[in-house]
Amino acid sequence: MYRFILILALLVSTVAAPLLLRRDAGMALAGESDDRLVIITAHSSTIRAEYGEAFARHWTAKTGRRLYIDWRMPGGTAEIRRVLDSSYAAAQAIGNQGVGIDVIFGGAAYEFVNQAAKGRLELLDVFETHPEWFREEVIPEEFTGERFYDKNRRWVGVCLFQLGICYNSDVIERLGLPMPRRWEDLGDPAYAGHLAFADPTKSGSVAKAIEMIVQEQMQRAICEMGDNAEAREEGWRRALNLLQRLAANARYFTDSATQVPYDVAQGNAAAGMCIDYYGRSFEEKLRVSLGSSRLRWTAPEGGGSVNIDPVAILRGAPRPDIAKEFVAFCLSDEGQLLWDLKVGEQGGPRKVSLRRLPVRRDVYTAENLKRFADASPYGRENGFVYRRELTASALQAITALFRAMCIDPHEELKAAWLAMGEDSGGAAGCVFSDVSQVSYERLMNEFVPLFEKKGALALKREMSKVSQGFRENYQRAQALAGKEGSP
Repeated sequence: MYRFILILALLVSTVAAPLLLRRDAGMALAGESDDRLVIITAHSSTIRAEYGEAFARHWTAKTGRRLYIDWRMPGGTAEIRRVLDSSYAAAQAIGNQGVGIDVIFGGAAYEFVNQAAKGRLELLDVFETHPEWFREEVIPEEFTGERFYDKNRRWVGVCLFQLGICYNSDVIERLGLPMPRRWEDLGDPAYAGHLAFADPTKSGSVAKAIEMIVQEQMQRAICEMGDNAEAREEGWRRALNLLQRLAANARYFTDSATQVPYDVAQGNAAAGMCIDYYGRSFEEKLRVSLGSSRLRWTAPEGGGSVNIDPVAILRGAPRPDIAKEFVAFCLSDEGQLLWDLKVGEQGGPRKVSLRRLPVRRDVYTAENLKRFADASPYGRENGFVYRRELTASALQAITALFRAMCIDPHEELKAAWLAMGEDSGGAAGCVFSDVSQVSYERLMNEFVPLFEKKGALALKREMSKVSQGFRENYQRAQALAGKEGSP
């Protein structure tokens, strides 16, 4: 009886999930189309509109058939994962291979790695049909330490991005601060209450930014001390302390990464973590409407790799033929140029420039660069090379620890930080910055295996213990700061 109820519930969730997800239309309306492609994505409405219409026109020109693109947008990367997990579980319970979705488009690469490991991605034939695209001088297999396509050919990157800092130059000037150039700059106590922050457990881009902070601090310690256990532990400790300072300065933790540049542009926050195209797009909108922009975006000095946004075909896709054509379109000259051409340029977007960087090196010709909104990311490396052995397997654990350490006890964290003020070197500062309960050794040997086993109750118990431990530390630090500050 219980099994029957479970299967029925899963079946209902499979049927209902598409209805609960927000939808956008492609070029043709659903009732007027000949074909339909279902895409689940975390991409913005601008990208969905411009890219969807471009591919629909391409499909019609090639086949003479009108295409409806059924966009599914449950939210960020974490929400997409939850939808696919529940949908595939339901499909498996009733013996189905697919979940009624053709393509997963955009989001952090680690989620595509995750979906591939679960056996949910189909092999891509674009590697066979267009081998010329997968030469080092066109799409490199790796760049700045990041993989640009799956070695087993189940996903491929189509555009690039960097994580960085967006800031409001007017607010920064009013606070009397220098313009931020490194992640550490945002940890200055003068930023208290002035940082916009997104929850990394909800946003793939912010999760990646936090991983970049950890990578930078660990690599810096390794450079100073040699690559050994002590250096890795020291770098991890520095990273957690920096994340504490950043979180202590945060006004809030939003579920939406796009809220960060919006609030910074409005002057409601001085700065925040931001993916490059969010920052550039908001900067462009302000410049168009006001003639100038107070919003700026910068890649942090020495602290970030060049990342990719991939595309993949989901197992059991209803229309694999259209899905394959979509993947090929994304990597074609037409699809690649669309990412960064200015509005009004031949082959460019009709309303708004997408401000995304094409993955193919060969499209960054002198002639194309005159028509692009942005410069080539190739040849502008800052010396940072991502080392996946340090953190790649631990990304989910790192974001969960950040939540337990900084988001759940945020009120206590802020209170201690404000009580200490500029003086964080005394007894209060030592207690505040004590992260020994979540050492790097424990991260890799206890927390990562726990996430791999996916025991929900065990995970919740452990994270609750971690959160409580940090909450008590912050309360003690606040009390000590009060005693140290009293006459």
